[in-house]
Amino acid sequence: MHDISGTTGTTTTSVRVIDVSKSYPNGPDSVLALNHVSLALAPGSITAVMGPSGSGKSTLLNCIAGLESPDSGRIIIDGVDIAGLSRDGLTRFRRTHVGFVFQAYNLVDHLTVRENIRLPLLLAGTAPDLAWENFLLDAVGLGGMEDRLPAALSGGQAQRVAIVRALLTRPGVVFADEPTGALDSHTSDEVLEVFSTTAKAVGQTVVLVTHDASVAAAAEQVLFLTDGQWAGHLVSPSPAEITARVMELRK
Repeated sequence: MHDISGTTGTTTTSVRVIDVSKSYPNGPDSVLALNHVSLALAPGSITAVMGPSGSGKSTLLNCIAGLESPDSGRIIIDGVDIAGLSRDGLTRFRRTHVGFVFQAYNLVDHLTVRENIRLPLLLAGTAPDLAWENFLLDAVGLGGMEDRLPAALSGGQAQRVAIVRALLTRPGVVFADEPTGALDSHTSDEVLEVFSTTAKAVGQTVVLVTHDASVAAAAEQVLFLTDGQWAGHLVSPSPAEITARVMELRK
């Protein structure tokens, strides 16, 4: 299966991946991380991507977000073919249209929580919306921690700062690589509710890479990758259904 479409049945898409392939050098040879992958996602949809380690999940996320360039194929976000942008143009486009939650948080040590989450706005020369900012901080349990430095945060709190930073600019598309990996189950549920709320409120398309079946079950659909190719999908699945499919892929 090479092409998987969004769940809404509409021709409107905010993310379109067309026949994308990506390989990496491996000594004298190369490893094919993505093998002619296509995908269409509707505005406001929440999609989880799962698969065994090395299946191409993070590579897919990085390519769609414009952090890496595919070897071939096209990636269109909000109607813009990002391959046609200059390096500076791509940086500006990502800053205003794309939110990304990294596994490593990528917080700046000498900046406070508030300063860290406002970095994309500062770089874009945009004034913060205080009501939206405070809503997000409170929603993920960071209210009252705005003046703390990253060194004074737990791993879970640092992850939540990264999530708020990705959502603060109201980007059309949000990509998250294991966004709940450092969170307990209660906080994880709160964060997933925030993703759901913002997706509905501002029409964000959310794409989550996760190994957690309960996290994936919060999405509208779950797509499965193996060896750089689609290996099926489930719509509104239960954690048990997701776990069963993952086990099948490991056989």
